Amino acid sequence: MISDKRQELLAENLVGYSIKAGKGDKVWIDIIGDCGRLPECIIRAVYRHGAMPFVNIVDKRILREVLNGTDEKQLEIWARRDMDFMDKMDCYIGVRGDVNSYELSDVPSEKMRLYDRLYLEPVHSERRVAHTRWVILRYPTTGMSQLAGMSTSAFEDYYFDVCCLDYEKMGKAMQPLVELMNSTDKVRIVAKDTDLTFSIKGIGAVKCAGGCNIPDGEVYTATVKDSVNGYIHYNVPSIENDFKFENVRLEFKDGRIVNASANDSLKANELFDTDEGARYVGEFAIGVNPYVTKAIGDILFDEKISGSIHFTPGCCYDDAPNGNKSALHWDLVLCQTPEYGGGEIWFDDVLIRKDGLFVIDELKGLNPENLK
Repeated sequence: MISDKRQELLAENLVGYSIKAGKGDKVWIDIIGDCGRLPECIIRAVYRHGAMPFVNIVDKRILREVLNGTDEKQLEIWARRDMDFMDKMDCYIGVRGDVNSYELSDVPSEKMRLYDRLYLEPVHSERRVAHTRWVILRYPTTGMSQLAGMSTSAFEDYYFDVCCLDYEKMGKAMQPLVELMNSTDKVRIVAKDTDLTFSIKGIGAVKCAGGCNIPDGEVYTATVKDSVNGYIHYNVPSIENDFKFENVRLEFKDGRIVNASANDSLKANELFDTDEGARYVGEFAIGVNPYVTKAIGDILFDEKISGSIHFTPGCCYDDAPNGNKSALHWDLVLCQTPEYGGGEIWFDDVLIRKDGLFVIDELKGLNPENLK
């Protein structure tokens, strides 16, 4: 059992640091699955900060039954209810405690696309992301331990190392990368079966150091929408809509995905056909969390792998906008450490990272030995 002390510390970090809850703030606490005693700890922390907790609890097995029978009318009513509620909130904390990461894997694809488009996009992409101070995290369940291939005890230790590092220190170390990205035009990504070029000129970079995700550790921007050309082979598996995709390979021409393959190419292309924006990229990010060194099958961890990038088809973020809108935001990860085959990142024809390590002096503070 995870100690109360660890859970209380994490809850305080979420409420006091991540969302910075204050007197009179209304906080939506969204609990999906088995999250131990962390919800209780969060509620107490919210009250300590003078804010008001509003709790929503979802069981994924029940959600599966709802989605299996849903239709457009039901989803629109459901979304209107929760959009109205979200509009009243100042802050949002989402805790996901998956016992089975594949619980929704047999919900028909057309139902999941409806859910993404009619519920998740308006409630979360348009309301929560744009108008609240929010943070999302996973809870270390036995299911996550199995997914990571670790004992429950070892995974819990790993989880709290990853989630409770010194984010203030990380944020300071990120600033030179933010400044460099803000002044960069042309980016080239090279790795095994990957040669991709695009522009990030004028988009703006955002550092993520414990504010919106726990664990955290990335700097993101977006591509100039029509600038992406080449191909990328993602070497980290991705669970999307509770299906495990592997060996996703995308080819781009003038910003658009013109060819997509995976272990299930049909399912992958169904996602990219969600809407027009799903075939364009909404995010380019560089992962730097020193404690995340390998994929465990959960995107909140995998996209933070030190030495990785994620290159995300779908909707952009409002604070790094490229104009692309979509119900999809699919974070797909390419790791460039030697264990994953290596690789390079070039900014305006200057090599900035090789085989997962930054090689220019102003960015070496983001290498793992300097962040731990």
